[in-house]
Amino acid sequence: MTPSNSAAPTPSSLVLRAIVSATMVYCAVVAVASMCVATQPRIVSLVPSLTEDLFAIGAGAQVVGTSQFTDYPAQAAKLPQVSSATGLDVERIVALHPDVVVGIPSQRASTAPLQRSGVRVVIIPDDQFEDIFTDLSTLGRLTGHESQATSLIERLRARTAALVRTVRGRSRPRCFVVLGVAPIFTVGDRSYIAHLIGLAGGRNAAGDLRSAAYGRYSAEALLHDQPDAIIADEASGINEVRSALPWNALHAVREGRTYVLHDAAILERPGPRYNAGLAWLIERLQELRHAR
Repeated sequence: MTPSNSAAPTPSSLVLRAIVSATMVYCAVVAVASMCVATQPRIVSLVPSLTEDLFAIGAGAQVVGTSQFTDYPAQAAKLPQVSSATGLDVERIVALHPDVVVGIPSQRASTAPLQRSGVRVVIIPDDQFEDIFTDLSTLGRLTGHESQATSLIERLRARTAALVRTVRGRSRPRCFVVLGVAPIFTVGDRSYIAHLIGLAGGRNAAGDLRSAAYGRYSAEALLHDQPDAIIADEASGINEVRSALPWNALHAVREGRTYVLHDAAILERPGPRYNAGLAWLIERLQELRHAR
């Protein structure tokens, strides 16, 4: 019988091997966990539209904090609200341990304390129509859902094209959008809402806001413009002021051409539900054309 060239393992060497093996397994688990964290970061969203975007691309499970007025989808409404129109709760946001916080340009100053605390902040423009798709792409890259974002963008654009093909008539009614009544606040031509009005076959009537996305509007300018239709958010207060100046001096108000949107989010949020707002606009402008 030929003797073995290697000695039998000792108890101490077996223990050492076991320790080495366990260490390697642990390191592998830690590496996988680190990769998961890197590809699925924890997100705090500072505006409802970005929250809708995140859920629409399949990143809802990564959202750990939202903002005031976040109500869609239902899961998002249950998350901690850490920001409002007046500011951010920096301590609460930091306590949520986000890997990234996403917001819009108007929040740049208020997010500065977060950046000083070492929190990564990504500011995403949201005023114009193309920003809707840019935002989805950006969030897709940030969350590891690029393919889902790309697919959603393709579906949204296809639906938009299909809706635009339903627009009938050559007249382009001038529409004044009421976001607030005291003071009067509306949309300018740089707003995605004005772009949606154009896609629906209308024109933005706020002639004094050609280079702005949103802004205040004077009663005198509104009376001078005499828009063909008033498009209003139910929460704007329009129903309480119809009988007062300047509203009761507008032909659109006196002749019943005021269209109140009950679910304003489908029009006012630059998110994945914008086609529902576009469809609503197309229907209202078709009604207006037929009435005239």
